[in-house]
Amino acid sequence: MNKVRPKKSLGQHFLKDLQIAQDIANTVDIYPELPVLEVGPGMGVLTQFLLRKERPLDVVELDRESVAYLKEHYEQLENHIIEGDFLAMDVSTLFEGKPFVLTGNYPYNISSQIFFKVLENKDQIPCCTGMIQKEVAERIASAPGKKSYGILSVLLQAWFKIEYLFTVSETVFNPPPKVKSAVIRMTRNDVTTFGCDEKLFKTVIKTTFNQRRKTLRNSLKPLLGKDCAIYADPFFTKRPEQLSVAEFVTMTNQVAEELAKQAANPTLTE
Repeated sequence: MNKVRPKKSLGQHFLKDLQIAQDIANTVDIYPELPVLEVGPGMGVLTQFLLRKERPLDVVELDRESVAYLKEHYEQLENHIIEGDFLAMDVSTLFEGKPFVLTGNYPYNISSQIFFKVLENKDQIPCCTGMIQKEVAERIASAPGKKSYGILSVLLQAWFKIEYLFTVSETVFNPPPKVKSAVIRMTRNDVTTFGCDEKLFKTVIKTTFNQRRKTLRNSLKPLLGKDCAIYADPFFTKRPEQLSVAEFVTMTNQVAEELAKQAANPTLTE
């Protein structure tokens, strides 16, 4: 069959540069013993280099036209093409539930959702690599104090070491996107537990960053109320983008203690 037509509805921008495809494929070598899952292989420009690594490889593709193309041109992928939506998949069924490396030239319109899914399955996905929108890559790798530092930065950096590997020009795609791209690699760090409630940790991060221009004592009011004793601490004059992961953990424990006090003595919130 002829080449696949890129579909705007699926956020498809097919990579044309073979050297860049090779470089992306090599990012998975940090875990050479693990199988690989590629998301959105399209016409297989990255897939062809992953296949050369002689390790288990599955690909997941939503576009039926791309699936047909892969079946016709890559016999090695027989029984290893999953037709469907990665975001809707139960990844625990992949590779017999064993850990694997995730990679791909990710569609821009779902890249953030992909990383949230990686977070949900961080014990099975110790490494995630691939190409995404440059702006999103910078956000993920951002250090505290920068405008790009946000919810995704904190949540991913809490569990992963983030590497911004290289920038990719928009000219090497068909069709060319309106923005530059970047290749990143995330590898699980040694953290197994924070010493705080993980659900509350996420809530605190989202609550504060949803009003990122406000100080912590103002952005936390939806959680703790208007008059809260801990607001007297000068720490709460900071803004969320100034806090490290460790400081968010500490603050989560402070919030937890305050919520427990309020639950025990409801008059504190009146």
